[in-house]
Amino acid sequence: MMTKNIPPDKFKFAQANERICDEKFETKQIGYFRDALIRFKRNKASVTAFAIIVLVVVSALLTSFFSPLEMSDVDGVYSRARPRIEFFANMGFWDGGNNLTINNRNLVAIQAIGVGAESHSEVATWEQGSNSVYNPLMFIDESFISEGTELRTVRVNSYLTPGFAYITLSSMEELEEIFAWEQESGLNVVFPMINTRSQYISQFNVADANFWFRHSANSDPIDANGQPMTDLNAVMEHGLLDNYLRDGDGNIAYHRIMDLDMISIRVLYYNYYQFLNGREPRFVLGADAMGYDIMVRLANGILLSLALAFSVSFINLTIGAYLGALQGYFGGLLDLFLQRLTEIISNFPFLILYSLIAVHLVNTGRLNAFWGLILAFVVAGWIGTSFVVRMQFYRFKNEEYILAARTLGAKDNRLMFKHIFPNAIGTIITSSVLVIPFVIFTESTLSFLGIVNFDSATTSSLGSMLANGRGVLASDPHILLFPSIIVSLLMISFNLFGNGLRDAFNPSLRGTEE
Repeated sequence: MMTKNIPPDKFKFAQANERICDEKFETKQIGYFRDALIRFKRNKASVTAFAIIVLVVVSALLTSFFSPLEMSDVDGVYSRARPRIEFFANMGFWDGGNNLTINNRNLVAIQAIGVGAESHSEVATWEQGSNSVYNPLMFIDESFISEGTELRTVRVNSYLTPGFAYITLSSMEELEEIFAWEQESGLNVVFPMINTRSQYISQFNVADANFWFRHSANSDPIDANGQPMTDLNAVMEHGLLDNYLRDGDGNIAYHRIMDLDMISIRVLYYNYYQFLNGREPRFVLGADAMGYDIMVRLANGILLSLALAFSVSFINLTIGAYLGALQGYFGGLLDLFLQRLTEIISNFPFLILYSLIAVHLVNTGRLNAFWGLILAFVVAGWIGTSFVVRMQFYRFKNEEYILAARTLGAKDNRLMFKHIFPNAIGTIITSSVLVIPFVIFTESTLSFLGIVNFDSATTSSLGSMLANGRGVLASDPHILLFPSIIVSLLMISFNLFGNGLRDAFNPSLRGTEE
């Protein structure tokens, strides 16, 4: 082999007086989770879903902490009250109003509530559609529904239409307390008692405190003032004659002594509610069929459903991750045994499982319904997480960096949870998040069907609220509407959020979203 001699003067030192070293990176180092966060932010649907979840949770927390009403606060008088926000008072929407189709007799009865609340005079007059202080009628459609009928459409204030009610007091001191509050607030609470033995009151309306005026259920007496419910024009012309209880001197009686020194009074319930609670009756999302505030119970239902879902997800993650790591790392007989065990458990029907837990643990008082449902979810719920972790360990345990760590003397626990598990954490988190909507949906279904009971004075769930609104869907749709919206939002949002996490934690998708 021939070589060519090159003279030394042809060579020279490069950077003879400089120290050569690696150049510093101008950009910041991006780790695995930061890289996943960057990719997650690019998924607009997942970011929006996450924002909705945060908004729902924060709203539920704020309602639970700052609402003037408690979970157990119930008022049967305002059962099925419509949603009311003061901002929409004059807009015909979310104003506490309810559209009704009524005849002239019922129209007079509703308007008479407002008349009786403003006047104690012998003859109380009013004009149709007048702007009174206490006017249950918000809108009257003068056009008849069909020719030849008296039916018409009106919009009534669901907070004012309860009108008057009879209240029983245990002593005169309680009555004096109400009178003192009247003087302080300037609002009338106690109103004249009704002569229930009068000939001018129908036997069917004796117990109704709103029929303070003379009326009759039949055509006797002929006097129009005695039967205003049958002739609207006559009432408009002559006014309403009261049917108040009077003593021998003709003075109006405001209370009646009953047995055992009990006192019966007739109150305007809107003002009486303010006397009891120090505020006007107002339910932002309305009241349910029992008279509970829907917004307060909905907030509690959201927190209960999420607490259940996150508890199940965390417990399943802990159990599934540990058992899946053992299966995937050691394999062999241990893997074979646990696989057969998971096949047996996973094929056991969930409803039968919970029924057994309910009969032997929940109904006997050993567990409450919340922990009983968690136990039912956990018995087989960890299997999905275990399968995911097992596959990830099979994937990574023979990688070169694992062999290198084992060669350097790393123990099994260190290899499993220091080197392999962090590489599978993205997939594990994603599977755990997707468990949450499944638990929420299952709990709502079981509560709706009555299999699980979270409906009490101090507890509610989304499913129990759906069940309560089912029977009054036609007449009071708002009771079912708001829980349905929340369940739908949580289901859709958690699924979109979980899908976004799945894509963000998958390094193989890097660059595909560009």
